[in-house]
Amino acid sequence: MFPSVASFAGFGLGLRPPHYEAILASPPPIDFFEIISENFMIDGGRPLHVLDRVRADYPVAMHGVSMSLGSPEGPGPDYLRRLHTLMRRVDPLWVSDHLCWTGVNGRNSHDLLPLPLTEAAMATVCRHIDRVQTFLQRPLLIENPSTYVTFAEDTYTEWGFLTELCRRTGCYLLLDLNNVFVSAHNHGFSAQAYLDGLPLERVRQVHLAGHSEGETLLIDTHDAPIPDGVWALWAKVAPRLSHAAVMIERDDEIPPLPELLAELDTARRLASPVVYV
Repeated sequence: MFPSVASFAGFGLGLRPPHYEAILASPPPIDFFEIISENFMIDGGRPLHVLDRVRADYPVAMHGVSMSLGSPEGPGPDYLRRLHTLMRRVDPLWVSDHLCWTGVNGRNSHDLLPLPLTEAAMATVCRHIDRVQTFLQRPLLIENPSTYVTFAEDTYTEWGFLTELCRRTGCYLLLDLNNVFVSAHNHGFSAQAYLDGLPLERVRQVHLAGHSEGETLLIDTHDAPIPDGVWALWAKVAPRLSHAAVMIERDDEIPPLPELLAELDTARRLASPVVYV
């Protein structure tokens, strides 16, 4: 049996190349950094040099985008070996990836593709989670995706699917509130019902991010400030997630570091509102 994933109640940012110099010159007042695992699953070079320096000062969470837990094959042996090497180097708070598939037959789509929420898909994802957790000798955190289609064959809600994954595999959750907001809009379900249906005690990390508006759909682009609707979700659920780490996720149109630090201050303030007596 693997050790449990300890809670870490801090506020952090993603480690992104445009901020490397600023971070190394003046370490910011945050509690942890998150890295995109695949960007550091390499043999050497500047990214690993920066990561080593950052890790000397901060805890680091590893977040993957290519594990492809929903594909028939799942992650290949080379991917898992490189992930394990990075994990040993970083000694991360946790290792996470998404409820999705990203490719087949060795081809990576570089996108997080949706799964039918069926018993067959449940069996596939559980099999791969069990295999990865056994290889890494630690539980995974699984993130809820943003989705733009549903399947006629679905027999689970997404929150029900994630709850059952936790029960069957012992995994934990990375709760992306922007993804909940986006998917709730796109599919017409209640974001509050989604949150109420999750085992929030299994959440170890929260993502806060922005999105773009299409003609009818919201698109999870991580290229904009956090909108009011996502802030409102965070303010409502934050009292139930005081045990979880919280991170601002920005992957495109990345602003100067002080702008993200200001958003992080907002997340802190909403998590600890002032009570007047």
